[in-house]
Amino acid sequence: MAFDTSELVKLRRIVAIAQKLIAGAPKRKRGRPTLKVGAKKHRNGKRVRRTGQELIRFRTMLRAERNNGSSVADLAKKHGVSSAYIYML
Repeated sequence: MAFDTSELVKLRRIVAIAQKLIAGAPKRKRGRPTLKVGAKKHRNGKRVRRTGQELIRFRTMLRAERNNGSSVADLAKKHGVSSAYIYML
């Protein structure tokens, strides 16, 4: 299929516009956003899963607080977990 000069000019203009749009588009981020130290929740309010070592420290801390006499309801509210999770430990 052969194009004449005016069609080629129009096609080049379309390609130039498309390249500008692609270059100006924000880059998409992949994966889960990382948490800062001490942060418990993601910015939209959803919980982010704890890493292995972080989970071990969290469980140990919960057990220690529970052994010191803290109530399960207070611990659950303070740390954003269910009371059933604390009883499970």
